[in-house]
Amino acid sequence: MKTEIVSSVHDVPAPDWDRLAECAGVYLSHRWLAGEESDPTATASYALIRDPDGTLVAAAPLYLVHSEPNTYYEPPHLPPRAKKPRVIAGARRGYHNTPLTDPALPDDVEVRCLSLLRDAARDHAARHGTSHWWPYLTESAARRLAPLYDTPPHHMEDDATIALPGAGFDDYLAALPSKRRVAIRHERAAFEAAGLDVRREYLMDCYEDAGRLLAALQRSHGHGDDTDAMTGLLKRQADAMGERARVVGAYDGPLMTGFCLYYHQGSTTWLRAVGIEPERPAPFAYFALTYYEPIEDAYRNGSTALHAGMKAIEAKRLRGARVSGLYALEDTSVQGSCLYGS
Repeated sequence: MKTEIVSSVHDVPAPDWDRLAECAGVYLSHRWLAGEESDPTATASYALIRDPDGTLVAAAPLYLVHSEPNTYYEPPHLPPRAKKPRVIAGARRGYHNTPLTDPALPDDVEVRCLSLLRDAARDHAARHGTSHWWPYLTESAARRLAPLYDTPPHHMEDDATIALPGAGFDDYLAALPSKRRVAIRHERAAFEAAGLDVRREYLMDCYEDAGRLLAALQRSHGHGDDTDAMTGLLKRQADAMGERARVVGAYDGPLMTGFCLYYHQGSTTWLRAVGIEPERPAPFAYFALTYYEPIEDAYRNGSTALHAGMKAIEAKRLRGARVSGLYALEDTSVQGSCLYGS
């Protein structure tokens, strides 16, 4: 096996990378990672493992973090002034992470590849005077990586995925308890009675409206007016992801009053962001736009699951979600001398 570190995901042909990332999630796809390279708060590199024939069989992004604007991506299990790892291994955004390995690898070869990815992350971090960690690992990823580290996985959050059996929304409903079926039909009917114009569009065509609603959501949670920041964030996603960035929007005349952004990747539809106009809410608009409308589109895409992510876990359970854990693994064998922001 040969290990290589490259400075851009563009150094790897997209089909080669996405062959490994197909089932890992949108936040490890070639297009998403290419878009993240423009983020000035971290420098991206990529660990690549190739077999003797030169075929890519394992990979992981490595981010040297200069400053972390998202507090959810600071190690939550360490004291405030403790030395913190400044290299993130795997996905830096999306709260969903796993090392990438070829699913056809025999078990012993996969273990060897994971060891090489760990060593590559450790060496890369050491060159920058720090250490590395893997945040938001899935349960499967944590089980595979844990034997390679000295400390056990730390539970960070819970993660929700809604199974989509059959071929349409009625099949989704049929899999739920009868009381939940009645409640969801009521919620959908009340939202439809509001008479809003529900449109499916690309993020590139509506990022300004969506950014305004995301900023309104931030203000409702006590944050400042960051409309420009939210609009800029969505524009970067639209530029990077193109027609993969899908939006379902609710309009009252020309005014967007709610939206949900999501991506189709592999057999899963991935929810990314939602915003509702706080001064003009329609009945059950949040649930309609966050779950029911994306579920309809997921079925049209052939998806078999809707990844609903973390937070509001009980609301997701009520809509049929299976809940699993998300974990962090930290490399404690080498301690760096740097802190975030130093």
